[in-house]
Amino acid sequence: MSQQRARFVPLRVVIKKGSRAAELYKKAEGLHPDALAPGLAPSPEQDLKFRGGKTIQDLNFINFYVAGQSAWDATEIQKIDTAISAAMSDTDLNNVMMQYFGNQPITSTFAGSRQLAGDAPAVVSQGDIEALVARLNNNGMLAGLDLRSTLVNLLLPPGTILTTDPSTSSEFVRTARVRDNRVMPHDDEASSLNGLGGYHGSVHVGGDAGATIYYAVGVYSEALPDGSQNGIPVFNKNWKNVVATFYHELNEARTDPDVEDAIRTGDTSVLGWTSDTGEECGDFPVDEAGQGGDLSLVFQEVPLTSGSGTVPVQFQYSNAVHGPEGPIEEPH
Repeated sequence: MSQQRARFVPLRVVIKKGSRAAELYKKAEGLHPDALAPGLAPSPEQDLKFRGGKTIQDLNFINFYVAGQSAWDATEIQKIDTAISAAMSDTDLNNVMMQYFGNQPITSTFAGSRQLAGDAPAVVSQGDIEALVARLNNNGMLAGLDLRSTLVNLLLPPGTILTTDPSTSSEFVRTARVRDNRVMPHDDEASSLNGLGGYHGSVHVGGDAGATIYYAVGVYSEALPDGSQNGIPVFNKNWKNVVATFYHELNEARTDPDVEDAIRTGDTSVLGWTSDTGEECGDFPVDEAGQGGDLSLVFQEVPLTSGSGTVPVQFQYSNAVHGPEGPIEEPH
């Protein structure tokens, strides 16, 4: 019996292998059942290919802490900002990613962070995130940034659930159900309660003559008191999970920034570096480690090239070794 070939679907999410979110995402996008389970061994069939779209060699990024003034610990904010900036600027880590830029130097510039007012939301959807990005732009909070090369990071506070629902929360909450006094997504909704850690995308503002704003959103991954998990908690301190999530998203955004447009329009020519199954540089490492049930194989604290300490990161896919790769002293 002939087997139908999986259709090409670009991914832009970080999802725990084998989770309910992974199952739902595959089902919703029409992926072949094996597309997210390619195995543990080196897999050259998963190598990334350049599709002809945009990449960002010199990346800028800014952190916005949702409900930062009321729901975040100031010490954790400082640790997250410092670690993300250090990881993205680290020579040995960047030596891996340079292979996707012709082994030319890449740079990352941290534009600082801001704490947004308000209380921690119970549920945040993709529609909410895109509305927030547009609002930040309209309020002048992105002024002075080169939007062509900047990623707007939205860091969700402890307890907030993230979904990929395209509607805004006012629409979503009306159709959500309540359990244990919390607003919960439906069982058929991919969310951070069933393995979703974050994703990146883009928003178009100002019409045809406007701009594209690139963003990433991530949850505060932690083990919850009832034994369940929000996001993908791996490290012994929750702030380290946040750093690893955004290290994943920042590297994916720089190598494949216009993936959201490809998903919306079906035009794969705007993609940057993806595998033949649509995965970006951060995806297969999570799949591969998750297959064996040990995410710590790719979520690790690594020493900084400067010798000034360590940073928690998620190893990215390397064509050179056909799998996840940690920091290296020289580019390939």
